[in-house]
Formats: sequence, C-alpha cells, structure tokens
Amino acid sequence: MDFLIKLKSDYLRYREAKILNPHHVTIPRGITAIMGPNGAGKTMLGNILEKGWNFCTNSIEGYRDRLIIRKIEFADIHSLAGFKVEYYQQRFESMMNDEVPTVAEIFHNRINTPRWQELATNLRLNDIATKHVNFLSSGELRKLLIVNLLFDLPDVLILDNPYIGLDAASREILNDTISSIVAQGVSVILLLCNPVDLHPAIDCVIPIDKMEIKERVMRNGVEIKQFQRSFDYLFDYAINLENLPSCPKRDYDDKNTEVVLSLNNCNVKYGKRTIINNVSWTIRNKECWALFGPNGSGKSTLLSLVHADNPQGYSNDITLFDRRRGSGESIWEIKKRIGYISPEMHLYFNGSGDIKTIVAQGLNDTVGLFCQVKPQQMQRAMHWLQMLHIEHLADRRFNTLSAGEQRLVLLARTFIKHPQLLILDEPLHGLDSARKRSIRSVINHLVARDHITLIYVTHYLPEVPECITHTKTL
Repeated sequence: MDFLIKLKSDYLRYREAKILNPHHVTIPRGITAIMGPNGAGKTMLGNILEKGWNFCTNSIEGYRDRLIIRKIEFADIHSLAGFKVEYYQQRFESMMNDEVPTVAEIFHNRINTPRWQELATNLRLNDIATKHVNFLSSGELRKLLIVNLLFDLPDVLILDNPYIGLDAASREILNDTISSIVAQGVSVILLLCNPVDLHPAIDCVIPIDKMEIKERVMRNGVEIKQFQRSFDYLFDYAINLENLPSCPKRDYDDKNTEVVLSLNNCNVKYGKRTIINNVSWTIRNKECWALFGPNGSGKSTLLSLVHADNPQGYSNDITLFDRRRGSGESIWEIKKRIGYISPEMHLYFNGSGDIKTIVAQGLNDTVGLFCQVKPQQMQRAMHWLQMLHIEHLADRRFNTLSAGEQRLVLLARTFIKHPQLLILDEPLHGLDSARKRSIRSVINHLVARDHITLIYVTHYLPEVPECITHTKTL
C-alpha cells in the first residue's frame, strides 16, 4: 500500500472539538507537513492522529492494523520528567532544585546505550547528562524530547513545531535526523505554521485553516523553495499602529536614566558547571540590542540576571537603571521597569483566570489573584487583544489555547506594560508568517514611540526587527 493513513470521515472529533474533512484526505508515507496559521487546528489534528482512532465518529484507516504513533510537543517535558516546576524562577535557585531530576536520572536505562549515544551525538546533546532538566535551554529541551522519542522507532512520528527554538546548525541536524529515520521506515508528520520550516525532502503538504482540512498538495519534484513560496499564507493580521494603546505615565524616572544595564565580568555557576563566564555588557537608555548565541550558550541565564530572577545577581557586579544591584533596591522595583517574555516563561506559565484577566495582570507583574484587576485595566487588556486580532479568546482559559495563541496572549501581556526595558527572548516562537510580520511592526512602533530600550533574542536573522542597532553574541 502506498498510503500511510486515510481520514475517511466527513469530520473528525476530539473531545469537544470538530475538524471538517470534506476531501477525505489521505496521508502518504514519507514526510508530510500539516500546515496552517495559528489556531487553525494543527495540534488538534495531531492529537486525533495519535489518540482519536477509537472515537465512534472518526473513521480512520492505517496501512496496517495497530500503527504505533507517537507525538511530541514542547510541554511534554513535564510528563516526561514526572514533575512540574512550580514557578519559572525556581530553575535559577539551586536550593530549590534538589528534587528536580537530572537528565541521567530520568533516562538512566537508556543514556549509556549505543542507540542513545548515537542520537545524542547527532543532536549535540553529549554534555547534558548531569544537568537538572529545568536548567536546559528551550532548544536543548526540544532535542532531548526528540532523542527520547526516537529511541524506540514508532511507525509514525508527529512533531509539533519542532524547529522553533533551534539554532541554524540544530535545524540542519534535525532535518538530517528526520531523513535518516524515514530511511528506516518511519513516516514523519510535521505540524507547521511557517513554510520556511518545510523539510527539504517533504513529500506532501496538507493545509488546514479554521478547523477544516484542505485538499492535500503533493510536491512531485517541485524545487523546495518554490514549494515553500506556494504556501506563504497571506492572511490579513495587519495592525493599525496608530490605534495602539498609548504609553501610560510611568511612576518612575525613565527620562534621566543613562545606563539601563551594566554587567562587569559576570559569572554564573551551578556546582562545577559554568554557565556564564566573565561576561561584560553595557546597554544605555533607548538602545536596541540583538542577543545571539547557539542553544545552551547561556542566553536565558544571562537574561535571568537582568530580570532579577537569578539569586547569583547579588554576587556579581551588575547595575540596573543606574543603580548597583544589592544597594537596597527591591526585586519589584526592578521588575516594574521591565517587560519580559521567553520560551521558558511560556513553558512554566500557570496563569489563572480568563485571557483578558491574564493580559491585564501584566500591568501589575502578577499571576493569579495577588492583585485585583481594575475595570480600566481590563479595558486596556481588551484593547490589546483587539489590536492583536485575538479578542475572540478573551473569555477562554490559557490551557485551552494552541501554543501559537498562547504566545500571542503572552505578548499582549508583555506589551500592555509599555516598560522602560523590553526583553524579548524568541518572541515569535510558534507564530505563523502573517503574525510574525504584525508583531515585528508592533515592536518597531512601540520602541520608537515610547522610547523603549530593547533586548531581542532570536536564532532567525530575518526575524530581527529593523529598530535593532547593536548586537551581542555569547
């Protein structure tokens, strides 16, 4: 048989969701991409392919009975490790991590086997065995999940946005790894929101939008760049920048600040492991910097010193907003000047309440019920949701959204503050092409209009905003 899976129902159900399937799509063997914009239903369809075969409403046929299908996504690290870190900052507090397992402790039955060593070497993970899992960078986490899943080869491997968070070298390695396992008889289904991530040896693309599966498109030898261009979605998520909420009056002196950040030969160590080694960096008020470095180079740890999340900030020579760390300032005095988003913060985010409340809480640097949200703050949150075209999510819960929708919510929560210092660590993670263009325009506009100092981290050079004028590489 030349097919992998046939979706034979007019619609497919998973829990309370329904995906229309008017073309009764057939997925071929090899490498297939299910591709669409944020909120289109990609992850839901992936869940159906993995777990939804026994539902009476879903008529699905595999090329043989009892296909072994495995799917991974970024949040799987919690279930994989058998624990959930209670809060984002815990990963930087060594005394709080005694109960968090290391990579070697989680995978003790596998880590010394030839198969594991081969996969870990291919993905450049040889040096992470002694790391606590919550110390891994987002890119290392993704690669670790992939290694674990590939240890016992399934019939079908579903990867949900596997390229985000990976540096250029790691993306090429992942492509090579996918090609090698396909040669061993495994079919791979990629859930993607950006055509640029199409695998060079892709066989088929199945578009999906607004919970409806479109007719599949076979590559049939078309040159990969031309094939990618044919799926460059042109949805209209343009933002009227003139209608962006104005910057509220700040209750601190931001105009007379000279040095927003100064790191002088800073070091961060955990036991015998050195994460940051003699790093110096000075950022003056209103400057815009891009921070580069490969996976595991210490970018997130460095930013934890800036955001006052890491206790080792007190043992280093750090100045924030013209004031030396440890001179009597409170953490909240620092945080109220900073807006921060990162893949790790997204992974550990556990905000309660509906989406409009979560966004409004960004004005108070709180998650949960620590501070009452005022009506005017809720109104401001709704304004931001409307600007980002996600007002329809206002009454939903965070854990019911797709990863791309969650990222848009966290961006709104960060932007609503109009901070003096904006730290954006891979802010466009998981966003489709149109959303990326609109968010970049918001960043450029806010930085220029509100005189914001910016630190921007990315592995994708085309995503760097035009406002960037300085670079730092670790």
